[in-house]
Amino acid sequence: MLDKVFTNNQVTIAGEVVSEFTFSHEVYGENFYIVNIAVCRLSNSYDIIPVMVSERLMDVKEDYKGCILQATGQFRSYNRHEETKNRLVLSVFAREAELVDAEEAEQNPNHIFLDGYVCKRPVYRKTPLGREIADVLLAVNRPYGKSDYIPCICWGRNARFADQFEVGSHIQLWGRIQSREYQKKISEDMYEKRVAYEVSVSKLEYIAEEDDQAGI
Repeated sequence: MLDKVFTNNQVTIAGEVVSEFTFSHEVYGENFYIVNIAVCRLSNSYDIIPVMVSERLMDVKEDYKGCILQATGQFRSYNRHEETKNRLVLSVFAREAELVDAEEAEQNPNHIFLDGYVCKRPVYRKTPLGREIADVLLAVNRPYGKSDYIPCICWGRNARFADQFEVGSHIQLWGRIQSREYQKKISEDMYEKRVAYEVSVSKLEYIAEEDDQAGI
């Protein structure tokens, strides 16, 4: 059972370290830290992705800015309470992390596989230029009754396909993690710049109920 849970959320990511390590939390005497890496897109732009690393994997007191960090693990979420509501916070939880030369880094430095359940009705829309988009919120199981809630964005025919999903639909998807800046209105005349993280979906499959029952 644990093997299945650990394989339903798989991430490999590599990029240039662009921040120092900052303390996140402690679990049973083990400290975890967040470091940001810049991951190159095919368009030569970058996504700034937070990676959560245990002090047992790397020396978190060192400054690695400019180095290439490669990590494998899972894309995880938790709710952080802010003022009157909760905010979904996402990061890559590293099970393995190492510094590599640029030549040694993965050929595809940003890929993710998720196997989970639609937990909110997909939102389908079109851009002013007519491009089709669908937002999907996916619940991915974790051990001990926990789940990660991961925003995903589909394009084109995948968006039309996703628009057919109902809450509870079992799906699998492949894609990349991306960052997106937006302005959050905090008062009548004040805005705050924030960063959202989501999975840009390249491949999408629906798992039929009979497949679930057969253990596929």
